[in-house]
Amino acid sequence: MTDTKPPPAQTALALTPFVMMAVIAVMDLTAGPGVGLLPLVSLGPAFAGLVGGWRRTAVIGALALLLCVGLGLYNGLFAERRGFAAMGSVAGVTGVGIAAAVMRSRREAELASVRSIAEVSQRVLLRPVPLTAGPVQVAVSYTSAVAEARIGGDLYEVVPSPHGVRVVVGDVQGKGLAAVETAAVVLGAFREAAHDEPDLVGLGARVERSVARELQGERFVTAVLAEIRADQEVVLLNYGHPAPMLVRRDGGADFPEPPAPALPLGLGPLAAPDDGPRPYRVRFAPGEQLLLYTDGVTEARDGDGRFYPLGERTHLLKEPDIHRALEALREDLVQHAAGPLGDDAAMLLLRYHGHGGPPPTGSA
Repeated sequence: MTDTKPPPAQTALALTPFVMMAVIAVMDLTAGPGVGLLPLVSLGPAFAGLVGGWRRTAVIGALALLLCVGLGLYNGLFAERRGFAAMGSVAGVTGVGIAAAVMRSRREAELASVRSIAEVSQRVLLRPVPLTAGPVQVAVSYTSAVAEARIGGDLYEVVPSPHGVRVVVGDVQGKGLAAVETAAVVLGAFREAAHDEPDLVGLGARVERSVARELQGERFVTAVLAEIRADQEVVLLNYGHPAPMLVRRDGGADFPEPPAPALPLGLGPLAAPDDGPRPYRVRFAPGEQLLLYTDGVTEARDGDGRFYPLGERTHLLKEPDIHRALEALREDLVQHAAGPLGDDAAMLLLRYHGHGGPPPTGSA
């Protein structure tokens, strides 16, 4: 059964109007008519406008008016203008509270609609990856960040091609619909070029041209491209992205770094002609695993500000079922953060099972 109980802070805010009116009524009855606390009854509908809809604000405003009338009669304030002035104050604040509640509800509905459209678009872009591709098994995990930033630009794709299994994991600068649009550009270019380009450098160059043409320097994308073949090697091309984690058969972890740093996708026109990313090969044999991830994983902090120690968590990937292994790592990441992550975290796990057939032609 799903727990739909509202959080304590929201419950306290919902009860605030009633508490305020009760406190003011007690103070007014205790102090007598000479103190002039009656206009403060308007604090009830004022706080009501902060949470709930306009109907709730109107109901609380009506209760405040009734309370104002009752206290005014008890104190004999309607023989003079003070009672009517207090009622006018309550009515005015109630009207403003209703208007504020209506505008807030409309903004929340618009925000929810935009967020929903972006999330659906993101799910369409990040289509399911194949469970097996060439010599590797594949599992993927995507953990959203806090509600205000849950629409991110993390991306991933696995494409079996005549030239090997082509993989990309990337992270778009920024969030929201603009980030989703940028991710669509990267994934569209990658999916098309993955089948056509015979080597990984050519694939990366086509993606870079597409991104630079579409974004025109406004945004950028860090990414890692990988090509896995049946010759027990993986070729990597790194565009300013965190290095993948290679888990050896004995549980040890390596983070193969590129031979030279390179700018992210979209910033290629700013680099010198010879400053592009250089491909590098890493041994990737049966029984080993390759984890590609975004910086939302390694930059997740615990309550003491410590980053997530990914290299110390390789034991979680010993589970024979690759999907359960990656889920165990994801749960450990969320537990480390002790709450919502500060950034989206995408992880793509490749497990070399060695059943990919003969090595394909067209090496990178």
